[in-house]
Amino acid sequence: MSNDFLNVFLNEMKTNVNGFIAVAVTEIESGLSFGNLTIDPSFDPELAAAYNLEVVKAKLSAVKALNLNQDIEDILITLSNQIHIIDISPNKKFMIYLAADAAKANLGMTRAILRKHKAEVEKNLA
Repeated sequence: MSNDFLNVFLNEMKTNVNGFIAVAVTEIESGLSFGNLTIDPSFDPELAAAYNLEVVKAKLSAVKALNLNQDIEDILITLSNQIHIIDISPNKKFMIYLAADAAKANLGMTRAILRKHKAEVEKNLA
C-alpha cells in the first residue's frame, strides 16, 4: 500500500469520524497490519484488530457453512462506552477496524464514511 495513501486514509478517518479513537487496516488471511492510528496511547489498534480478525474469520466461515450467499458489509460491536466497526473490503481480503467513542459517534455517518473508503483501500493495497 502506498504510504501516502495510507497516511491520508488514516488521517481522514481521524478527522471525519466523530469520537474517533483508533483505526487499523489488516489483511484478513495473513493478519498482516498495513497501518494504524490512534489518539489514545493506551489503545493499541493493531492488537485490537488482531483479536477482531478472529471474529471476522469466524463470521466468514459461518456465512460459507450456512450457504447464505451473502456478503458481510460490516460487523458492529457495541461496548458500554465505545463502538467498534469492522468493515470488510468487497473482495473479502482486507478489513478496516475502527473504534469510536459511543457518546460522540454518529453510527450512520461513521458507516457511510467507511463504506465510501473501503473500495479505495482495496484498490490501493499492494
